[in-house]
This record gives sequence, C-alpha cells and structure tokens, in this order.
Amino acid sequence: MPEDDSRFGFEFRYLAEILRRHGGRLVLVFAGLLLPLWLFGELADEIHEQEAIAFDEPILQFAHTMAREGFDRFFVLISRLGYAWGVVPFDIAFVLLLTVLRRYREATFAAIALGGSALLNMAAKAIFARERPSLWDSIAPETTYSFPSGHAMGSMTLAWVLVLLAWRTRWRWPLIGLMAPFVVLVGLSRVYLGVHYPSDILAGWAVASAWVAGVYLLLFRPSRRPWLSHDRRSPHR
Repeated sequence: MPEDDSRFGFEFRYLAEILRRHGGRLVLVFAGLLLPLWLFGELADEIHEQEAIAFDEPILQFAHTMAREGFDRFFVLISRLGYAWGVVPFDIAFVLLLTVLRRYREATFAAIALGGSALLNMAAKAIFARERPSLWDSIAPETTYSFPSGHAMGSMTLAWVLVLLAWRTRWRWPLIGLMAPFVVLVGLSRVYLGVHYPSDILAGWAVASAWVAGVYLLLFRPSRRPWLSHDRRSPHR
C-alpha cells in the first residue's frame, strides 16, 4: 500500500507539473483548435450534403421581424465596421505598427493569422459555393457565396490575435471586454441584414478560431511568448 501511495503521489505531482507548465496551451489546443474544428466539420458536412440546417431559417425569420429603421442604420454600420471600414484597415495598420516597433515575431503571427484567414475564407466559399439567403430583399445585398461568413471570420480572427498577443499584459481583459461584443454584433448584423445564415456565422467563428490557435501554437513556444522581454529570455533559447 505505501508503494502504491508513493506511485500515485508521483503520478499526481507529474500531472500537476504538466498542467502548471502547459495548462494554458492545452486549453488553447482544446478550446481554440479541436472544438472549433469539430464544429466546423459538422456544419461543413451538412452544407456538403446540401442538407438544410434546422435553426437557420427560424433565426433569420425572427431577425427579420425585428427590422426597424434605427436597427437598419445600426447594423449596416456594424457590418461595415466588421469589414471594409474597420477590420481590414485595422489589420493592415496593426501589422505595420508591430513591424515599426520591431516586434517581428508578433508581426509575423498577426500577418499570417489575419492574411491567411482571408485566403481561407475565399477558398472555403469557392469550395462550398453556398448561395446566400433569399428570404427577403436585403438593404445591403451581397453577391459572393455565403459559407463561411467573411465578416465573422475577419472579426473573430482579429479578436483572437489581439487577445493572444495581449494575454500576458494588463490589456487582456479590456480587449476581451471590447472584442467579444464586437464579434457578436458583427455576426448578428449579417443575420439581421439577411445576407448570411446563422450557420455561416458559426462556421466563420469556428474556422477563424482554429486557424489562429494553430498559427499561434506553431510560432510561439512556451519560451517565446508574445511581448516577453529580451532580458527575461534564456540566452540559450
């Protein structure tokens, strides 16, 4: 019995040490990579089989019943900020700023994550070729394919990039508090305007999360966390 207790204690301490050293990365692998990939796979399979997704049309119809002139102006503005007026120019400016600050690894991460997300979205739209909803005439019509949502992917990608880069800084929680509602509002705006199914939004969020998490895990080993001061790094790493 004492030998079993000693073995159990050793295994427990070993597991605790693994969680202490790599717990954050394990959470990121599960919550940021594996779970979103599973969700995207489920949605993509339904789209590939040309199956109707049960919640899509009811949510669209409910959103349309909320249509008001004030809501129209608000969600059109949010939709534009979620792409051409906000996210895209901010992406470019952010990568340039990191480069000017000589944060080259952070700039590389942001450039690959943000630019790659846009390329992934274009490729996915071409592959799945899902037509846009046509339940009513939208006040902000779109002509490209629907799945997954580019606005949802772009806003979620930017949110993940900012939060992951700021995770070890005092800006972590303010950024989460700012980006979480922004991402949700951008997704809601696309449904309200009738140019995306809710499943397009969920798929966009999922694939963006998985992509950014994967790029982060590749570029940042535990000894190379974002914003880690040079004087705190081991000279042998």
